[in-house]
Formats: sequence, structure tokens, C-alpha cells
Amino acid sequence: MAKERTALVPELNIGMVGHVDHGKTTLTSVLTGKWTDTHSEEIKRGITIRLGYADFTIYKCRKCEAGRSAAEPLRQGSQGSPKAELSAEAASRKDEALCYGTSPKCPKCFGDCEPTRMISIVDAPGHETLMTTVLSGTSIMDGALLVIAADEKCPQPQTREHLTALELTGIRNIVIVQNKIDAVTEEEALANYRQIKAFVKGTIAENAPVIPVSANQRVNIDALLLAIERNIPTPKRDPTKEPRMLVARSFDINRPGTEIAKLSGGIVGGSLVQGVLKVGDEVEIRPGVKRAGKGSYEPIRSKILGLQVASRNVGEASPGGLLGVLTGLDPSLTKSDSLGGNVLGLPGKLPPTLNEITMKVRLLERVVGSKEELNVQPIKTGEQLMLTVGVVRTIGTAEPARGGLTKVALRLPVCASRGDRAAISRQVMGRWRLVGVGEIA
Repeated sequence: MAKERTALVPELNIGMVGHVDHGKTTLTSVLTGKWTDTHSEEIKRGITIRLGYADFTIYKCRKCEAGRSAAEPLRQGSQGSPKAELSAEAASRKDEALCYGTSPKCPKCFGDCEPTRMISIVDAPGHETLMTTVLSGTSIMDGALLVIAADEKCPQPQTREHLTALELTGIRNIVIVQNKIDAVTEEEALANYRQIKAFVKGTIAENAPVIPVSANQRVNIDALLLAIERNIPTPKRDPTKEPRMLVARSFDINRPGTEIAKLSGGIVGGSLVQGVLKVGDEVEIRPGVKRAGKGSYEPIRSKILGLQVASRNVGEASPGGLLGVLTGLDPSLTKSDSLGGNVLGLPGKLPPTLNEITMKVRLLERVVGSKEELNVQPIKTGEQLMLTVGVVRTIGTAEPARGGLTKVALRLPVCASRGDRAAISRQVMGRWRLVGVGEIA
């Protein structure tokens, strides 16, 4: 019964990160059957601009598992030559990986498969100008697939920047996907593998498995699924905590000309990071909406009229996966992602709305994401910074530091509590670059 339930509800969010045009959206499509670049500008430019979301279920064939020979565990670390290590890893995975797929029918024996987990994919943009979108996405990720193309030198600027973002935001469960192996020779793939291992040495991804795949040709996807099962576990959740949902998107589902009596309330979408939400709950959204003629924001309240997980209507939702909430709000408040960056929870139970935050800051030694090797300078009084807190991005002005802490006055308020993290970016050569992380004091 438990297996049946987990097959219907996503248990965790996995980020798809990496340099632009390394195949993240194609790989997402192979796993989920959904092309996440749906915004008109994304289609025109051929890149991901907004965070994309899609779900998939991992299936395992118990019949093939019973018939296969015992497989050795995946080898971690590096011993001997890269070619020998890759061969050993491939040999140990070969039989067991054949038991995994994304279809309820086994491609090997055509028997019925058993669902193991349902997972939500968060497809993040790789372009350097969209790094702040990636940072907002990491707040709802439980693990990540770091996609690195085999036909380009590793690391590319955003490969380095995305790995740094994962490290700063506390994401430890990582699988490295060496994509586009169909576009290179065996020797070129091995050379790229050496570059990957050298790049991740000493980082949080040092012991992450490197899985060679071709998303275009759907090669080795079963081995990738096995690596996900082994290396990205479902986090333990505490359902007794007060519910807190990070709102990544909001929209109006009503068509133009719909009669007033038939209008549906506004929709908010994102990830429930703790607690449980139920249909019928009274909820509050913070910071809320800006008061007309004033600079302050006012929280808004509504009622949950419906919950949707993995395109299914449910009566209650728990943490894990991505969630859509139908509210009783005027849809004009939710159109065009206007409530994106807010936090939803029970009235009076959310963290406070902050117009300024005081942080304990940890700066990087070097600016990441740019080709130039630039040192990170200390934060100066009056400097403009971009902070990413949860799924909200806001500009702030640094104020005089006291007691080793940095205070930043915000243009856009945030709903956050003590201990929450803020990714810090600054303007470097005309671009917002990640330079550090702060912990709210």
C-alpha cells in the first residue's frame, strides 16, 4: 500500500542544473515526457528563462531483479585509470540498472514494474544572466543533477557557478550527468571525465557518481535512475511543524470573457517545505501585496479551495514535490507570477515580514561565473546587493556593519526567520555575480 501511495505523490524535488545548452531541458523531457520550456520567449530563444517543473516516477522490475546476478555496489572515488574506473562502474551497474525505468512496463522482459518513488524535477536556466533564478530554485531542491556536456571543456563558467550555488545553499546530494556522449569519441569522453573529476575534487560533489548518458539517444538513462535511487534519498519530514509553502509562481486560469459567477480563484504554485496543508484551511500569504499609494506591504488571507499534486486533486498535501493551491483570492492578485516570492502558511504562524535583515556573511574568495579570475572584495557601506531568500529576489543597500554582522535595507521585503540563508550577489562587470551567503541573525 505504501508503494502505491508514493507512486502517486512526489516525495522530493531534484534540481536540473548546469551550463547553458548542456542538455538539461532535453534530459528533463526524457525523464518526465514534458518539455519545460513553454514560455514564449523561451521557445523563441531556445533557452530556459523561468524555472520549469515536471514529475516522473521511477519503476523497478522485480522479475528482472530476481533473475539478475548480484551486482557490486557503485564504486565511489577514483582508483586506477579513468577508463578502468568507468569500466568497473559500468560493469557493476549493468545488470541492476536494467531493472529501472520510467515506464510501468519493463523494456527488457515486458512485465509489470513496481513504482519506487515519484520525483519532481526543477529545471533551472543555465544562462549567466539568469543565475538569480537558479538561486531561487535551490531553496526548493532536495538534491541535484549537475549536467555537464562531454563535448565542451569542463568546467564552463555556469558549471562552476551552479556547483558553488549548491554548496552555499546546503544541497549535498548530487549526481553528475556527463551528457552528449554520442557527440564525442571514447577518448574524448574519457578526457572530459578526467576534467570533471579534477573539477569536483575538494567540493561537495567530489564523491558524486558520474553517469555518462546521451539524452538525445536515451542511452544509459536506466543507470542514471539507479544513481538517483542510491544517492538522492527522500528527506525525513516532520508533519507536525507549522506548514510553510514557498510560492514560486502564481497565475490566473480564467479565460478572457468568463462570467463573474464562473470565475475561479487565483492559483499559487511552489513547494511545501514543512507541515501539512488541507483543503478548507484558512491561510495567510506574506509579505502579501503593496498598499496603494504606500511603500508598505500587507499580508493577504484566503481559503484553500483545492490542492493539486502531480496533476491530481488531493485533500491534503505533505512536503515533497511541487504543489498547486487553488485559493479564493481575486485572480487579478495572482496573474503573471505577481505573488511569486511570497510565503504561504496558517494565519499568525508565518515568520515576520522584514524590511531589513542582519546577516552573518561568508564571502567567497573569488567571483564565480565569469571568465575573469576576480577576487571578492569586502561588502562596503552603501553598496547595492541582490539577495535571494527562499524564492524571492530583492535589492538592498548595505549599511554600516556592527559586531561582525552586515545589515541590508531592502527595497522589497521578505518573509524569513532567524537562521534562514540569503545568497548574496553583486554587480561585477555589468552582471549580477554570486559572491557569498548570509545567515539571518
